Amino acid sequence: MSTKRDYYEVLGVKKSSSLDEIKRAYREMALRFHPDRVPQEQKKEAEEKFKDISEAYAVLSDSQKRALYDQYGHSGIDQKYAYEDIFKGADFNSVFSDMSDYGLGGGIFEQIFSDLGFDISGGGRSSRRGGSARRGRDLEIAVRVSLEDAATGTETTVTIPRYELCSVCGGSGAKPGTKKTTCPQCRGAGRTVVSNGFFQMAQTCSKCHGEGSIIQSLCSSCGGAGRVKETHKIKVKIPAGVDSGSNLRVRGEGEAGSAGRGDLYVVIEVMPHAVFQRHQNDLVTEIQISLSKAILGGEVEVPTLSGKAKMKIPAGTQSGKTFRLKDKGIPDVHTKALGDELVKVVVEIPASLSAEQRRLIEEFARASGEDISNKESFADKIKKTFR
Repeated sequence: MSTKRDYYEVLGVKKSSSLDEIKRAYREMALRFHPDRVPQEQKKEAEEKFKDISEAYAVLSDSQKRALYDQYGHSGIDQKYAYEDIFKGADFNSVFSDMSDYGLGGGIFEQIFSDLGFDISGGGRSSRRGGSARRGRDLEIAVRVSLEDAATGTETTVTIPRYELCSVCGGSGAKPGTKKTTCPQCRGAGRTVVSNGFFQMAQTCSKCHGEGSIIQSLCSSCGGAGRVKETHKIKVKIPAGVDSGSNLRVRGEGEAGSAGRGDLYVVIEVMPHAVFQRHQNDLVTEIQISLSKAILGGEVEVPTLSGKAKMKIPAGTQSGKTFRLKDKGIPDVHTKALGDELVKVVVEIPASLSAEQRRLIEEFARASGEDISNKESFADKIKKTFR
């Protein structure tokens, strides 16, 4: 599960778009991703796309949901609505009423709309009844970790608000000791059917909101919702090798539903580091060495994520040379194979020289056959060489 995209971006419309423009954009995309119009190998992808655009349309076509989204984004919608509630009241019927004019039926989208709380069928009424068991919604949270923790793995505690089944009514929404009654409008089906010749669409019953039953006496704890929002702290193990954008799935820590809990997805963001840059599983850093060390060679200390390490500098090392420290990088999150550390050396040129230092350098220049009689000093030439 990836981070949710902007609803306007999903439908390809502007934030200032009218309801008609939003409806038209959704209709065009829904037709584009109909299973009869995509190759067999793209059907699964089309199904997921259809879910995304339907969720975006359900929010942006509703003035109240749209205002909430414009002000608070996805967090505003998630805080107020359970996933299935997003689709309640959405006008899908007018969008798909003439689908048969295109020679298209419900097909595979029957199951898609069923998952969304609606039902499209190609000639018969849905056998799915309202009030059927539903799995709780998946949740997503972003967690920031340091580069050190990303390299070694860590455990963190996240705090999430989520819906739980009401402990008073057990999730029924009815006052303890009372029962639900069959909805008189849909007769327990949870849906009412609108027919247009070949094409039929079953839409959520407006009276019972798809439950197929009516609560006469509401539970005083949850107000008939069957669920209450609570805040929970959950420990999450972050494996070594994660990178920004990594998704960790914590099973059974999403919202509660009558058919079980959803999952929690933890999206990792690795914070920038003061010393290292990360390139996949390799680390890149830069150190300065003296002019004498570059010319004569020697040994220097370099930083690593696990402390200081010794590195040999060969005589005659040029500024910008990169050395590799094997297995000093980040472990691969899947194979655990270690990356390397790449160390770029920059030769530090003295900003000023003592008289003795200048004399020695000029003597070295003469011995090397260097002409130092022009206006540009030999020290300046060295600076240019090692830049």
